[in-house]
Amino acid sequence: MRHNSLRGAVTIVGAGQAGLTLGIGLLQYGYTVTIVSDRSPDQIRNGRVTSSQCMFDMANGIERSFGLSLWDEECPKIAGMSVSAFAPTEPPALFNQWSARFARPARSVDQRLKMSTWMEEFERRGGQLVIDTASVASLEQYCQESDLVIVAAGKGEIAQLFERDTSRSPFTSPQRSLAMLYVSGLERPDGDALVEFNVVPGVGEYLTYPALAETGPCDIMLFEANLGGPMDIWNGAADGTELLTRAQAVLAKYFPSESVRARRVSLIDENATLVGRLTPTVRRPVATLPSGSVVLGMADVTVINDPITAQGANNATKCADIYLRAITRHIGKFDEEFMQTAFDEFWTYAEPATDFTNQFLSPTPDHARQLHVAAAEFPEIGRRFAECMNDPRDAASWILDPVGAYQYIDAIARASRPKSA
Repeated sequence: MRHNSLRGAVTIVGAGQAGLTLGIGLLQYGYTVTIVSDRSPDQIRNGRVTSSQCMFDMANGIERSFGLSLWDEECPKIAGMSVSAFAPTEPPALFNQWSARFARPARSVDQRLKMSTWMEEFERRGGQLVIDTASVASLEQYCQESDLVIVAAGKGEIAQLFERDTSRSPFTSPQRSLAMLYVSGLERPDGDALVEFNVVPGVGEYLTYPALAETGPCDIMLFEANLGGPMDIWNGAADGTELLTRAQAVLAKYFPSESVRARRVSLIDENATLVGRLTPTVRRPVATLPSGSVVLGMADVTVINDPITAQGANNATKCADIYLRAITRHIGKFDEEFMQTAFDEFWTYAEPATDFTNQFLSPTPDHARQLHVAAAEFPEIGRRFAECMNDPRDAASWILDPVGAYQYIDAIARASRPKSA
């Protein structure tokens, strides 16, 4: 039996960035909403860090529209990004560098703080929070009780119900070995705080940017090691202290200028590290249960990207916004056609975000290398590149297109030449 509601009943499995944003949005439109989480707010708040999220302006704007930007004043503002490329020499030699400001600042809030608070806010606004580990059997039950069931939990048994889309998933294995640490004490150069992206070809990437945790402002250190390469040393660390020791050794050898900044860092708590590998994957958005009922996947269930371009939480937020609009304008049964159409609309955003991210994971093509060289000379190119972090749809015509890239570089270079008298 479905709940009494003027708009209908929706069950969302997963209390992360996507599920909570969508759930709270649906409450504003009068839907009866149940969110299923395998952990309570306190378990999340006191648990291990889960992501290295950096939220850019479009995603932040969606949160504000739902009244969820609860930390705007205290969260450090990330004003832009810098990219530094080093030759794999000893010591590594800087061969290209550029930086650019975002049109509007980005922010990063530790998801332990964010999700636990949002779960409580969801309940305060009238949503039903169920603490349970979802299974195929429970999905069947939710389908009986709800007009629409959405799976927003990207891991575990139920995520595997969604078939891998081979045509959109070029990788069949992880492309990086990841280590993430939330730290205090990282020295920051004078001036604006940036997303700082450092790369040594053949070794990997090191990113850092400021964030806000429950304990206050901090910094995220994210290491992306080439598999089997000299930076792939994260597995087997006994605890966070050993992981931090390994991280500082990597910085000293491959990123010495960053090593100086990190000489006094310490973990913000005992759960402030995460190590792992993931395979970038696109899955089909509709799963059919044994009974014949269908459920809709969203965000990481359908599109999981490596964190190297910080698109994950932004994708999740855009997906929630797109699904919200699709649900609230829909009349009739939430059938497979509705689900596929909703995902197709999300894919218009997620496809360039995925291609943008996958390019960073692959050997750098010549046109992309030339764009970074040109960005160091022409600030306009750097500014446009930086804005693709916020909206990667713009990347399709130049960052992802060799012909478009060379034409753009040529146009910017010609426009910058002094006009003859």
